[in-house]
Amino acid sequence: MKILKYLFFLLLIFIIGASIYIATKDGKFQIEQQQMLAAPQEVVFNEVNDFTTWNSWEPWSRETDDMIIKYGDKTKGEGASYSWKSEKMGEGEITTLKANPYTSIDQKISFATPFGDSSSDVYWEFEKQGDSTLVTWGMNGEQSFMEKAAFTFQDQSLSEMMLPMFKKGLDNLQAKITEEMEAYSVNIDGITQHGGGYYMYMTTASKISQVSERMDAMIEEVGSYMENNNIEKAGNPFILYNQWNEDQGTAIYSAAWFTPSEVVTPAESSVLNGYMPKQRTLKTTLKGDYKNLKEAWDASYAYLQKNSLKADANSEAFEVYLKGPDDTANPAEWITQLYIPIMEEK
Repeated sequence: MKILKYLFFLLLIFIIGASIYIATKDGKFQIEQQQMLAAPQEVVFNEVNDFTTWNSWEPWSRETDDMIIKYGDKTKGEGASYSWKSEKMGEGEITTLKANPYTSIDQKISFATPFGDSSSDVYWEFEKQGDSTLVTWGMNGEQSFMEKAAFTFQDQSLSEMMLPMFKKGLDNLQAKITEEMEAYSVNIDGITQHGGGYYMYMTTASKISQVSERMDAMIEEVGSYMENNNIEKAGNPFILYNQWNEDQGTAIYSAAWFTPSEVVTPAESSVLNGYMPKQRTLKTTLKGDYKNLKEAWDASYAYLQKNSLKADANSEAFEVYLKGPDDTANPAEWITQLYIPIMEEK
């Protein structure tokens, strides 16, 4: 009996000592993972800000097949939320408290644990780095007594458990965004009558590979000239291909804006006024990155050949930019219309 009492007192002393140790142990934690993502800041922010995209990149739902997700009344921005339930992952809820386009997002996450409900703060930061974005994904909070006790006997700390998951989530996010940005479609709209009209333009020559690099600055210069001289714009900007030499890899092209009427420009002006007649054209629409323009042009000329139509050698093909980088950072949402003037049927 004396031995049992002795063991009991030893056990009691151990429990009291362990409790004091756990109680005085700092339960505050901060977990943070940074990663450079090859995508525009706006695109990355929009992906994270929309809870309906999370199940395609966050790592936890990918590791179980029984997760049930329920979205709140809002899925984007302040007040957005979603909850989950799973035998393996438990249940919880995350709510967006604040969303600052396109720089940061603050959220609150709650878990139902065997020791009671637990909540932490989640934060996101998005820093533009050229064409890429430095993403910071972090979480901080304070563990309860029981949570501290549980992790005291774990092989890994909370940080050691969570950081690999954050890294996996950011890798998945990069893959998902890349897939979305590379999506594109080419649609042959068919034969249409283009109205033509007067336009302001400037012309240059370069290697074919440099056309997409130069056209934005040229379009902006023509637009600025029109604004500075109170010349009205009509429609969207376009590039007129004056000459295209595939063998030599060179092109002569004009960046232009339509205008309602003829404009007489000074002799020394680099921006001139031209006129495009009404003409029968083949129209094709590309939705996606400009790097897919060659495929769109090839598909257009293939359509002409297949349907025994001939491009008008005396007229110039052109492409009109309905939606571009100034409208959205996501290239998958850019819209370009291609027009090839064709010979009138006899």
